[in-house]
Formats: sequence, structure tokens, C-alpha cells
Amino acid sequence: MEISEILNQITDLAMEYGPKVLGAIAVWIIGSWVIKAISRGFGRVLDKGNTDESLKPFLRGIVNTLLKAMLVISVLGMLGIEMTSFIAILGAAGLAVGLALSGTLQNFAGGVMILTFKPFKAGDLIEAQGYLGAVSEIQIFNTILKTPDNKTIIIPNGGLSTGSMTNYSTEPTRRVDWTFGIGYGDDAGKAEAVLKRLCDEDSRILKDPEVFIALSELADSSVNFVVRAWVKSDDYWEVFFDMNKKVYEIFGKEGLNIPFPQMDVHVHNQ
Repeated sequence: MEISEILNQITDLAMEYGPKVLGAIAVWIIGSWVIKAISRGFGRVLDKGNTDESLKPFLRGIVNTLLKAMLVISVLGMLGIEMTSFIAILGAAGLAVGLALSGTLQNFAGGVMILTFKPFKAGDLIEAQGYLGAVSEIQIFNTILKTPDNKTIIIPNGGLSTGSMTNYSTEPTRRVDWTFGIGYGDDAGKAEAVLKRLCDEDSRILKDPEVFIALSELADSSVNFVVRAWVKSDDYWEVFFDMNKKVYEIFGKEGLNIPFPQMDVHVHNQ
């Protein structure tokens, strides 16, 4: 082959593919700049939305990866590469990976939902999936709880984000409920007055809403009073246990009996 023919072929190829290559390079450069701009804007949106710090890198990474994948597909298409089969292969591979990692992806999605909508935060006392504990850490795949007896519970975020959950730390105040019994024949009015006095003397019990005390039940071996008082959430357990102790001590001094189940056995000689 003569040199002139080689030069002609090179010229033809340059005329045919040169504009495509130059266009693809231009699209890649401009597209990369646009992706960076979009990523920065998306990051500012996350900052303004007070998105959890542990979630921001994942969201930015997902958006950045999707945009770059779209850019690569666009550039390859401009170069004349058939993308239909390529996209089909990517789709099949994505489906296979998704099926293999379905549980992991579910936990990931659950973590994103938890960090985005924040049904609880670190430090909250929650009850979920059969466990009660304070939230120690919220990770993208799992949530870690510390139980009152200092056990570490790791709960996958998939079930945690879709199941029922009780958050004891959401509201600033909580209602404490007690049931106290006195014996039949004891002075019910005196018992109610003593309970009211004990509640009034405890500064941790809020005055508004007012403490509710009522004779609730004539049980088998006791006359039961229900007491309902509102306290700050942080004071809940201290008030609960302290009131039980006070009632036990004061009722005895006031001549009020705290009954307990008893059984009379009669023996008949035949």
C-alpha cells in the first residue's frame, strides 16, 4: 500500500471520527464540570436540610456515581458504540447483584430512611424488635442499642425502619401510673389524702396537669387506688421508685394496711 493511500485512509478516518472524538471529549469535560457543580449544590442542600452527617457521604456518593454513569453512557454513544447490549448487560448484572444482596440493600435503605426522617436519634430510649435500650449509634446498616443492664444490641435497619417502635424520649414529659391497695375496713378518704400529700411534697411531680387520684377497683383482697402524675421524662424512673418506697413507709405509719393474698385452711377431723 502506497503512502498516499495510507494518508487518504487516515484522512478519511479523521474526517469520519474526528468530530465524534472531539465532541465526546468536549462532552466529557463539560459533563465532569456539571457533575461537580451538581454535587456541590446537592451537598449544600443536604447541609441546609440538617441531614445527618453519617448519611451525607452516602447520598453524595450515590448521586455522583449515577451522574458519572450517565455521562459515560452518553460519551460512548457519541463515539458510535452500540449501547443497547451494554445497558442490557449492566441491567442483568445489577439485578443479579440486587438479588444476592437483597437483605443488605434493605438494611441500607432502612438506614437511609432512619437518618433522613429521624424517628429517633442517638441517646433516645426506644423499644423496638423486642428490645429496650438507649440508642448508642445509628449506622447505615445497623442501629446499636445499650440496654439498661449494659448489653449491646445490634438491630438491622431494614426491620427497624418498617416495624413498630416506641420512642420514650420524644416528649419532654411523661405520665407515671401507680396502683396502691389498702385493706378492706381501712379509711379510704385518709388513704386518698395521704397519696395527695405525698404527690404535693415531691417537687419533681408537675402541678399542671394536676395529679389524678381515684378509687379504681374493689379487688379480691384490696381496695385499689390509681394515681397518675406527670413528670419530666428524665425524672420518670426516680419518681416511680421513690413513690413506691414512700407509700410503703407512710401507709404503715398512718395505720393503712397494704394487703397481700392470703389463704385460710380449715382442717376437719373425720
